[in-house]
Order: sequence, then structure tokens, then C-alpha cells
Amino acid sequence: MKDTMLKLYIKMQNLKSSLMQEEGQDLVEYALVVALIALAATAGMRVLASDINNAFSGIGNTLNTDM
Repeated sequence: MKDTMLKLYIKMQNLKSSLMQEEGQDLVEYALVVALIALAATAGMRVLASDINNAFSGIGNTLNTDM
């Protein structure tokens, strides 16, 4: 029993040390920043597309009423 617990403890320590490695941390941080920028750009494009659609609709309505 004691031997099994020791083996389990060693495996848990190995797992902990492999999870705590910071080699790929920068890449993950950059990916999160890029994802946040993409989300903000998508939200901004939706508002911009709506405004452009409204502007062209207004131009179309003006052209139709003047002719």
C-alpha cells in the first residue's frame, strides 16, 4: 500500500511539473489577444455594416422620391 501511494505521488508530481512548464505560455497569450481583437473587429464590423446599409437605404429612398 505504501509503495502504491509513493508511486502515485511521484506520478502526480511529474504531472504537476509538466503542467507548470511555461514554454508555450507566450503562444497561448498571443492567441488569446488575437482572439479578442478578432471578436472586437467582428462586433465593430456588424455596427459598421448596419450603418452603411442604412446610409445606402437613405440614398436609395432619396433617389426614388426625387425621380
